[in-house]
Amino acid sequence: MLERHELEAFLTLAEELHFGRTGERLRVSTARVSQTIAKLERRVGVPLFNRTSRRVELSAVGRQLYEEVRPAWSQIATAFERAIDTGRGLSGTLRVAFVGAAGGQLLLGATELFRAREPGCDVQLREAQMTDVFPWLRDGEIDIGLANFPVHQPGIVSGPVLVSETRMLAVPSQHPFARRTSVSLEDLARVKVLQLPDTVPDSLRDDRTPHTTPAGRPIEHGPAAATFNEMLTLIGAGQGVFPVGAHSRRYYARPDVTYIPFSDAPPLQWGLLWRADGATARVRAFTEAAHDLVNGRS
Repeated sequence: MLERHELEAFLTLAEELHFGRTGERLRVSTARVSQTIAKLERRVGVPLFNRTSRRVELSAVGRQLYEEVRPAWSQIATAFERAIDTGRGLSGTLRVAFVGAAGGQLLLGATELFRAREPGCDVQLREAQMTDVFPWLRDGEIDIGLANFPVHQPGIVSGPVLVSETRMLAVPSQHPFARRTSVSLEDLARVKVLQLPDTVPDSLRDDRTPHTTPAGRPIEHGPAAATFNEMLTLIGAGQGVFPVGAHSRRYYARPDVTYIPFSDAPPLQWGLLWRADGATARVRAFTEAAHDLVNGRS
């Protein structure tokens, strides 16, 4: 098996046909080049170069080896450069997914700031349902997704919290809770709470729809919904309630659903997610732009 330095020495000398210039290109001594080629020729069993006091030229075996190896080496070098560009470069395309209108507005602002900073990199925004983000990340369909926290998934990295908002309870407009100014987490023991689908991480489902109240009272679970609009439709039909963020009152106003703030619940948090093996320079730069946007830095 050829070592990389042997292959580089052979190909460079085949192009330069001069030991001194080969050493300069490889940033090694002429003696090192000579030793490497001699070792390679001993392994092959015949000379790869014909040497005289005045010139160096490929032997017949050396020329055949060069013609067969050079294209493959070029492909390897190109593939490696492409990998470096993907990992460290700030060109190409970044695929970003969001859930809901508020998430779309946030990422649109982050995209504008990112493009101003990195004009060589394009951003493709995609709307996702709450069931899409995690499969898309795992399958490599997107590079970044905006979603609710907390997310504890193998191979998925959570970025900094971008938005914290008041947690509210979406209830049918005819429900007794709709006449109240606030609800508590203990009130969840008195209603049926709709569920997120099984494809959503357990950490997120446990945060939104726990099995018990803080005092240990059981919470009755209702049916699951695949999309947020489906969830609101079930709520409006009186089939249950569901905890949501305060933005829902603005972006999803409906005559059959009322949003009541919790008096004792922690805020809902939003942030960016990406694969642990996909933390490229583009991903890091976009995350920084989103963080700077919400913190008023441009």
